[in-house]
Amino acid sequence: MNIIIVEDELKTARSLENIILGLKPGDKITGQYQSVESTVAALSEGPMPDLIFMDIQLADGLCFEIFKQVKITCPVVFCTAYDEYSLEAFKSNGVDYVLKPFSKQDIQDALRKVDELKNFFQQKAIPDLGDLLSKLSPPSGKTSFLVFKNQKYKTVSIEDIAFFYVRHDATWIMCFDKQQYTVNQSLDQVTQSVSSLQFFRLNRQYLVNFKAIKEVEPYFLRKLYVKLVIETPDKLLVNKEKSHSFLSWMEDR
Repeated sequence: MNIIIVEDELKTARSLENIILGLKPGDKITGQYQSVESTVAALSEGPMPDLIFMDIQLADGLCFEIFKQVKITCPVVFCTAYDEYSLEAFKSNGVDYVLKPFSKQDIQDALRKVDELKNFFQQKAIPDLGDLLSKLSPPSGKTSFLVFKNQKYKTVSIEDIAFFYVRHDATWIMCFDKQQYTVNQSLDQVTQSVSSLQFFRLNRQYLVNFKAIKEVEPYFLRKLYVKLVIETPDKLLVNKEKSHSFLSWMEDR
């Protein structure tokens, strides 16, 4: 299998190459590119690879610009430090979404998923749509969280949670009824476990439910000011780098 790597951090690209070739010695890394421009040029002029490992934030912009300029017909495994692009990634030939820092097991799982998808098409002349979608769709996420309050354990439904936030090094749940609970996970762990369709990581402190958003206003320095249906301890601001992906997330319902 011919594979290309699109990654603007050279150390990460080398690590990824070593892991892939260690797991699949018979495969070949036929190219490594650091930018949208160089990737577009390579894919326009050369043959399409069998698989692409692609970072999302490249030296000259988001990788999704590549898909607007070149028709990519092979599967793509996205490797990124950001979780908020998963929906757009799965719309762009994505078969897996690996969060950095990734492990050897993460890459092995991604390669296994690619092989399963390849076998799926080889074994079925007419693919079953439901089966195919189940392979390509991102996970739906947790449906509840176990919390401890007043010397009792209880579960809080994900539908009742307005937002998660960090305060004094602890992760808190704020429900629509304004009940609050701590959860024994970091906000990064919570972000990975909930549906990216339902929740968005606004910044380092806040992960919000789509249903909790009341309105969004432009703010200074191209930031966005997000207002929820219930009061938040802090003003919720989305920086200019995330504003486009946040508005796209709100629109893609």
